[in-house]
Amino acid sequence: MNFNKNLVKATAAVALTITGTGVVNAVKPTTNAHVQAATMRVKINYVPSYGINIWTNFNHGHFTGVRAQHGTTWNVLATETDKKGNTWYEVGQNQWIMAKYTVSANKHVKRAHAKRVVKKAAVQNTVAAPAEKHHKKSVQASGNASAVVSLARAQAGKRYVWGATGPSSFDCSGLVQYVYSKAAGINITRTTYSQIKQGKAVSLNALQPGDLLFWGSYHVGIYLGNGQYVHAATPSQGVRVQTISRYFYPTSARRILG
Repeated sequence: MNFNKNLVKATAAVALTITGTGVVNAVKPTTNAHVQAATMRVKINYVPSYGINIWTNFNHGHFTGVRAQHGTTWNVLATETDKKGNTWYEVGQNQWIMAKYTVSANKHVKRAHAKRVVKKAAVQNTVAAPAEKHHKKSVQASGNASAVVSLARAQAGKRYVWGATGPSSFDCSGLVQYVYSKAAGINITRTTYSQIKQGKAVSLNALQPGDLLFWGSYHVGIYLGNGQYVHAATPSQGVRVQTISRYFYPTSARRILG
C-alpha cells in the first residue's frame, strides 16, 4: 500500500487537557498511528492509581505536563543513559520516561511500523513536579522524631504489598501508620487520603525529620533529614530510602510531631 510522503512523516499528537493550576492528565497509550519502529514494549510499574512523569529529554529535560499511568504499556523507540547513569526510554517524539519505573511487557516487538496513539484519560488530581529546590540542612531529630526516623530507616528493604501494614511488608500509608504507632505511640489513619489531613501543614523548604511527605493524595513517605525520605515505593522496589528529586518532587508535607 502506498502512502503520501507527508502522511508517512506524521506522528501521533498527544492530547492534553489542563483543568486548573497544576492538574494534569494521566494518559493511556493504545495503537493506531504511525511512529518509528519500536524495539520493545514496557509496562509502567510504579504505584497503583498514579503514574510517572514524561520528560522532553533524557538529559536535563523538562516535565511535559503528562504522566504515564501505572499499568499502561508503551512502545520503546530508543534507549539512552543520562550523565548520572540512569537508563531512559523514548516513548514518543520528545517523550522520555525513566526505565527503573517499568518492567518488560514482552521481549521483542516486530521491527515494522509500530502503531500508537495516546488517548485522553480521566483527569488525575496530581501536581506537576516543580524544579528541584534546595532544602535547608535538617536539624537533629529529637525525642519521638528520632525514634520515628530510626524505625522508618529500619524498614528499608522490606517488600511492597498493596494494603499491607507490616511488619514484614507495607504499602506507603501502611508504612507510615506502622512507624508512628510503634515509634511514637501515635495512631495514624490508614490511607493517604486521610493522612494528608492529619497534623499541620509545613513548607517543603522547612522540613524536619519525621514529617510526612505527600505526592498528591496518592502517595506518602517519611522525611528522614538531609533531603532523604523513606517510602514503600513499588512492588519491584519495596521499601527504600531515596533523596528528594525534581523527577519525583513532593507536593505537600504535614507535621505530626510537635
